[in-house]
Amino acid sequence: MHRVLAIAGYSGSGKTTLIEALLPELAQLGWRVNVIKHSHHDIEFEPPHKDTARFRAAGAGEVMLVSPYRVAIFQELAGREMPRLSEQIARFAPADLCLVEGFKREPIAKIEVWRAVNGKPPLFVDDEQVIAIATDSAAALPPHQLPLLDLNHPAAIAQFIFQYFSDLSHA
Repeated sequence: MHRVLAIAGYSGSGKTTLIEALLPELAQLGWRVNVIKHSHHDIEFEPPHKDTARFRAAGAGEVMLVSPYRVAIFQELAGREMPRLSEQIARFAPADLCLVEGFKREPIAKIEVWRAVNGKPPLFVDDEQVIAIATDSAAALPPHQLPLLDLNHPAAIAQFIFQYFSDLSHA
């Protein structure tokens, strides 16, 4: 079973900070976690003169960089449509959970990170996939029936995630 959970919200709401705090908490619960980050920007991991960039510029569809410390795969889309989220998840090594940052329009379970200071309406109003709201501004939210998670307590949020998927596997 693939456990996939998006940490969704508007830019600047604290999605990256929350995921960074959740990773050690989920590890303490015994889970190996993969992460996918969505970006609207072009990304460059090595300067243009380095080997992997030169291979990509010469026309390689994919380039794998392997070291004793990590492996990276660079895939050139060259005008092709961005790969589907499910395709990217399938490329990962096995894990207990895949956290996804962004992809707020994907039909997957989401915890919304919401702060009143953003001045934007919460996503959950139009998205039935939101299973909980992580916030430091609970009093400013419109009426709802979703569980509220304190954005400043990542251990409790990790426990919520663990319990959510445990309950699903027993359903």
